[in-house]
Amino acid sequence: MSPTTLSFRAPVEFAEQTKALARVLSMSASDYVREAVREKNERAMKDRMVFLSHQLSAQHLKESVAMDGSLGDGLDQA
Repeated sequence: MSPTTLSFRAPVEFAEQTKALARVLSMSASDYVREAVREKNERAMKDRMVFLSHQLSAQHLKESVAMDGSLGDGLDQA
């Protein structure tokens, strides 16, 4: 996969702080930002998966309760 350029506008203070922190870590500003965005993307994906998992669990519980409630609705049990 070939690299592509992603750009964004940032206040001068933010850009200077980012460059300074990257230098402290012996990284280029591009590598620093790329790593920060990758970490944010991973957190967002994890949060989304947790949210969807909770939704699925709640739906499963709701259906289980509905099925349990239907056990005694006219069916003979031996």
